[in-house]
Amino acid sequence: MQSLQNITSKFIPLRIENVDTDQIIPARFLKATTKDGFGKNLFRDWRYENDDETKPKADFVLNQAQYSGAILVAAKNFGCGSSREHAAWSILDYGFKVVVSSFFADIFKNNALNNGVLPVTVSDAFLQQIFAQGPNDTLSIDLAAQTITIDATGAFETFEISAYKKTCLLNGYDDIDYLLSMRDEIAAFEAK
Repeated sequence: MQSLQNITSKFIPLRIENVDTDQIIPARFLKATTKDGFGKNLFRDWRYENDDETKPKADFVLNQAQYSGAILVAAKNFGCGSSREHAAWSILDYGFKVVVSSFFADIFKNNALNNGVLPVTVSDAFLQQIFAQGPNDTLSIDLAAQTITIDATGAFETFEISAYKKTCLLNGYDDIDYLLSMRDEIAAFEAK
């Protein structure tokens, strides 16, 4: 995994509540066994007319040129539904490093953290402040300080993350890398 410490980026606002994992990555695209290539099918049914890549839906935010960035800002209850890890894979493969919402389904949140995507939970009021920003405005996330800032206004909130997952993201570790980083401590313990 890549290390994630600080990120300042424009963001894509997805103002849809209760986005489930089948909407994030439809089940018909779950046949692959590697994490690569899922980004092209992120929100597939919302992005294209009749599943035709040559017919993007102009009203869907990912198809609007004024929006870009490595941060997806979603409305309340993002990642509900089934436990498919492919949802996190598709978000990462598309290029998002952070997803912001006022509520995440627990399984999605854990899958995101396990795959190097930072889910940032903010208050409903702060989420609305983010949605009020324009397409050229940026957000800054400082993982070490656990803060998210709306750069245009200076408004910020803190967010929670487990110390273990924070360490993993800051260092680019998956669970095995984390254990390997403690190799000397483990060897010293075994020697006792």
